[in-house]
Amino acid sequence: MQNYPSCPICNNTNIEFVLKTNDFSLTKEAFDIILCSNCCLQYTYPVPTKDNIGVYYNFSDYISHTDIKKGLMNKVYHFVRQFTLKQKANFIQSYFPNRLGKILDIGSGTGAFANTMKMKGWDVLALEPDESSRKKAYENYGLTIEPIDHFFQLPHNSFDVITLWHVLEHVHELNDYFIHFNSLLNEDGKLIIAVPNYTSFDANYYKHMWAAYDVPRHLYHFSPQAMKVLCERHNMHIIKYKPMWFDSLYVSLLTEKYIKWGIFGTLRALIVGIVSNLVALIDTKKTSSVIYVIQKNSH
Repeated sequence: MQNYPSCPICNNTNIEFVLKTNDFSLTKEAFDIILCSNCCLQYTYPVPTKDNIGVYYNFSDYISHTDIKKGLMNKVYHFVRQFTLKQKANFIQSYFPNRLGKILDIGSGTGAFANTMKMKGWDVLALEPDESSRKKAYENYGLTIEPIDHFFQLPHNSFDVITLWHVLEHVHELNDYFIHFNSLLNEDGKLIIAVPNYTSFDANYYKHMWAAYDVPRHLYHFSPQAMKVLCERHNMHIIKYKPMWFDSLYVSLLTEKYIKWGIFGTLRALIVGIVSNLVALIDTKKTSSVIYVIQKNSH
């Protein structure tokens, strides 16, 4: 395990305990959630090191690695994914009217999004740390996904878009990644990051049971303010906040699965998810998960 003596984003040492939660998916181990008083990042404390965290991903229900379709939650995930893949592709294309580009997808899992962009005609480079996921991407789509180690070897100014769909919260070298994002993007390139939002209604309702804390796999827990500070530290800025409407429902259902409330829990999850989205209609920054569209500051 490793501890952060100061905030991973801003190095502030004025930090405070928020709550204690558990690895509900696998080990049931307890972890603390710590808040930085300066940038409002929450982070897991302590966390496994980069070399040791692999065991926490080693379970058959980790859906982004296995593509398993058995069980209610997995069926919901795959049903929604078919819709959201098209949404994501169209959203990215809206920034590049009448032309295609080169995209880097980090944390590609079993390759569904990378394959969607490839089918749209984009030049796609996909990276994924998990070897079994890379093999499944080839089996499913004939898609060759490279190991994540290739990231820091990529040439400067070589991508129009970089995407991380629920990936940044897993990355140990947070600031190193942002430094390299800045160098990899073309001048008008877009960095698109989707992460859970602990300021959402569903997060505040479920508190320590909120499934999107997903400790210790999620090292960080972002708020829009924390993401803004992180971008500013690396000479970038957020140009758009976009909601992920299905996440509030999916995360609420998964939380109720941990609580084991049966049919009543399913009904409560639907109510919490809907209320969370109603709150987010007023303020996009309150969505259960937020897509941040980021670009480099002009010189």
